[in-house]
Amino acid sequence: MIIAVIPARGGSKRIPRKNVKLFMGLPMITYSINAALNSKLFDKVIVSTDDHEICSIAKGCGAEVPFFRPDCLSDDYTPTVPVIQHTIDYLMGNGLRVDAVCCIYPCAPLININDLIEAFSILKENSNKYVFPVVKFQSSIRRALKKECSTNAVAPFFAENELVRTQDLDDAYFDSGSFYLAKKKTWLTSLNIHSNSVVLEVPFWRGIDIDDEEDWVLAENMCKFLRK
Repeated sequence: MIIAVIPARGGSKRIPRKNVKLFMGLPMITYSINAALNSKLFDKVIVSTDDHEICSIAKGCGAEVPFFRPDCLSDDYTPTVPVIQHTIDYLMGNGLRVDAVCCIYPCAPLININDLIEAFSILKENSNKYVFPVVKFQSSIRRALKKECSTNAVAPFFAENELVRTQDLDDAYFDSGSFYLAKKKTWLTSLNIHSNSVVLEVPFWRGIDIDDEEDWVLAENMCKFLRK
């Protein structure tokens, strides 16, 4: 079976109740659930949550919530991999075969179904790796500056590159924050995702990681623009 798992706890701090807050008129988690269902890639779309409201919304959208995530996996410091492992263990413990799992984050309203499809194609050639989308930094991180807060003075993080032309420096990328795909065996090895992956580059506008209110407004404006 190919499974989508959407990890959505109720205790978000920077944007309270972020996973169920209305985004363009719908609870935020709705977009990830709909993308997973509409892709037709998954045998099951499961929401892993500790929250009753999230559970109700998820079921109303057509996702499954076969368990409530334990408190030990629902705090501010729990990483992604153990949450996915918990879901795999639950499914296998109930007699279900799991072949691959795609972790789709609940706050990814710009997620693109074609990216999911392409990620599966990449996984076929890289079965022992994670696959996830990345976005290229618009400016070279090798020319980044650090600022002294009290004086506003700046200095380069990498002094050796201060006079190097940006076009002569390597491109750099960041995690789009939307999904991770891997075979079951990869998830269960507890390998770090970013250092054991191949990636899919996506446009910059699909890389808005919604961590604060400014990100939220930016993502909504982008969605409005794309709907025109």
